[in-house]
Amino acid sequence: MGIVREIIDSFDTARPAREALRREELLLAQPLPSPKRPPREYRPIEVVHFPPHFVPQGFEPPKGIFESDHLRIERQTMAGFRQPFYHRNCDVDELSYQVFGTRHLVTEWGTVELAAGDFSRIPVTVAHDNFAHDDIHILFYVPEPVEECVPATRTSELRVPPYPGWEVSTRNLMTTECLGGPETDTVMTQVDERLLLDQAKLEDGRITVLHPDSPASVLYRSAQVRIEHHSVERSDGRVYRMHRDADDIQYQISGRRTLVTQLGTVQLEPGDFVRVPVSVSFTSIVTEPSEHLTVVSALAVPQVAAATRTGERAIVEELDELRAATV
Repeated sequence: MGIVREIIDSFDTARPAREALRREELLLAQPLPSPKRPPREYRPIEVVHFPPHFVPQGFEPPKGIFESDHLRIERQTMAGFRQPFYHRNCDVDELSYQVFGTRHLVTEWGTVELAAGDFSRIPVTVAHDNFAHDDIHILFYVPEPVEECVPATRTSELRVPPYPGWEVSTRNLMTTECLGGPETDTVMTQVDERLLLDQAKLEDGRITVLHPDSPASVLYRSAQVRIEHHSVERSDGRVYRMHRDADDIQYQISGRRTLVTQLGTVQLEPGDFVRVPVSVSFTSIVTEPSEHLTVVSALAVPQVAAATRTGERAIVEELDELRAATV
């Protein structure tokens, strides 16, 4: 009989968590039949996969993955060209994680070059543009204010030209509301690019870059969203966790792991997104070094991208065979 621990926590980390002992085969089992209430068909957990390495292509709009009224997550890829316009968010901080390649983030608060593993945050109302090389990055639009929870590794600086080959020009500036989503622009007008870049001379604010180097870090926090980075060498997955009031969205950066949930089990590989809904218990069995991001959201965040595969009901004996490789 396999006994596991189930930790029941809250989005508010200051509130104490509860811990219970469970028989794993029952924790993951289908419900018993009931003559008074036919069992519901619960939707299995879904994985959305995008290639984690750059695939040459022309410019295309970002691809939405998860979206709600308080959080939007999308994936963008660019190569050797600029974004078609400067962009200003009116209601959100725009956070990003650099998956692959390099990208010059050009803003009113200076320019900074981003490489794989870097996180950045563009505060609300700061106009920005991108020039990228074989680039993949993930964007998180989070209502401000957003707190940075670890020290920055570097910051933007006034740089003219902001990148090699740049030539000053008049460009468009698009202003958006409603989390910066498609068709949420309120106005687009022209802007003197040199004057825009020189704004960094007039303000002390700078774009900060985070690059976590610890096994587990909370990177950003807002009233309803928390973004975390996790590196795990090995784990037998005998400790389950259940957020009683939050969704848990994960992105696999490197390595492979087995995500076990009450809504099915999936093997995660780099490029996979997955959402564990509120109040569903989950754990990970890790047999090789693994790295992933977690976005914990106090409000539900529906998936808007098509699933590439779904979870299957776990067999405890097979999970125990995997655990043997973690010793």
